[in-house]
Amino acid sequence: MSLADYLAKNYLTADSDKKSKKRKRKNKDGLKIDDDDISGWNKGGEDDDDDVPTIAGMSLNKTKKKKKSKATDGISGWTTVGVAAPSTAAQIAADAAAADAIIASTAADRANAAAAEDEAPEMVDTEGVFLESGARAGLQTGAQVAAAMKRKLEIEKKEAAEAAKDGGAGETIYRDASGRVINVAMKRAEARKKLEEEEKKKREQEKAARGDVQNAEALKRKQELQDAKGVTIARYADDAELNDELKERDRWNDPAAGFVRKKKAGRSITGKPLYQGHFQPNRYGIRPGHRWDGVDRGNGFESQWFQSRSQKANKANMEYAWQMDE
Repeated sequence: MSLADYLAKNYLTADSDKKSKKRKRKNKDGLKIDDDDISGWNKGGEDDDDDVPTIAGMSLNKTKKKKKSKATDGISGWTTVGVAAPSTAAQIAADAAAADAIIASTAADRANAAAAEDEAPEMVDTEGVFLESGARAGLQTGAQVAAAMKRKLEIEKKEAAEAAKDGGAGETIYRDASGRVINVAMKRAEARKKLEEEEKKKREQEKAARGDVQNAEALKRKQELQDAKGVTIARYADDAELNDELKERDRWNDPAAGFVRKKKAGRSITGKPLYQGHFQPNRYGIRPGHRWDGVDRGNGFESQWFQSRSQKANKANMEYAWQMDE
């Protein structure tokens, strides 16, 4: 029950339907004027008839008063508009819960509508969109794609021909900070020459870091490669040059080296004289110079190196022999 209904039931009385009597008065001129003013100037009750304006020479008809609305409270004369206020705390809480439910439902509907709009496929107008190959974007047949690509190729050829006819793009002019023209060809030649000089200097430094023997051997290998251009691929046992080369090769562990007559080595590959006496062999087979006094001033690494190789070879031979015996 709303507050207005509660007040009307317990504290208000029903309005009387009796019509109030209208008092009439006569003017001095004999005119008859109704008490109720149709123009609405008479807003008071029945006691306000003296204050009602008088209109001379006219007679106004009496109008019926409007009936009071049932929704009026009878005390203040106000009419209740809209929904009545809740009467109890429970009803207030129920109304609040219903309002919250309506708001939540509306928010959920909006979220669902936004999600559906995002998930919906986007319709893109491909009427004026072209791919890099020249074909139009969208669903087309193979003939249409081929025709579009051919059309683009023809346009590119036409543009290239027009550019060549006009002289094409001119040569790029380079300038320094002061505005002077830079000769690109000359600059490139200078850069190439500088690079060649740096490479030559690097080769000379590497050559100087090596010894005379290594440089002489490198030169010898280079000469051999030059001579190999005229040598046949097949070389037989009667090849004198090959036989002389094999005979001159020195092997420190050759048991028949003493039976072969060899030329007495008097000078090294560099042209310097060599030591003619006995010397301890080394890994590189280099003979000492002719000024050596015959005293080994090394730390014994060369002899240990040969001894380790001999032991390794002997161990491998013994393991093979044991395997064969088993």
